Amino acid sequence: MDKSLDCLYCQRNELQKSLMIEICDLSASTLFLFKEQSHPGRCVVAYKDHVKELFELSETDRNAFMADVCRASAAIQKAFAPAKMNYGAYSDKLPHLHFHIVPKYENEFEFGGTFEMNPQKVYLTDAEYTATIEKISEAL
Repeated sequence: MDKSLDCLYCQRNELQKSLMIEICDLSASTLFLFKEQSHPGRCVVAYKDHVKELFELSETDRNAFMADVCRASAAIQKAFAPAKMNYGAYSDKLPHLHFHIVPKYENEFEFGGTFEMNPQKVYLTDAEYTATIEKISEAL
């Protein structure tokens, strides 16, 4: 059975749309804004094809994917000036290669600790999501 048929990143299904908003395609991936914004600017970079593990990629594809992660991180840094960027690539229950990029701000939520996957505390208005996406897009 093709595992990509059940994958929210491959299918771009309603569950995915409830969790994130597509910002743009990058060279080897797609950049999404995570809707839960306890960490302003939090995004997800998902590899373009259905792959479970980073080591499954060729060196060229891995370098392109990691360049996308770096490009997105640099844009978030430029747009929001966090004190530190956290990265998460767990995928235990969602076996598709993707990195959470979580900007952390000194003296703010979870600074100095591990970020919660989905704390469900901060959601924005449509206008605020649009403004956040524009800030990131302009910084790319």
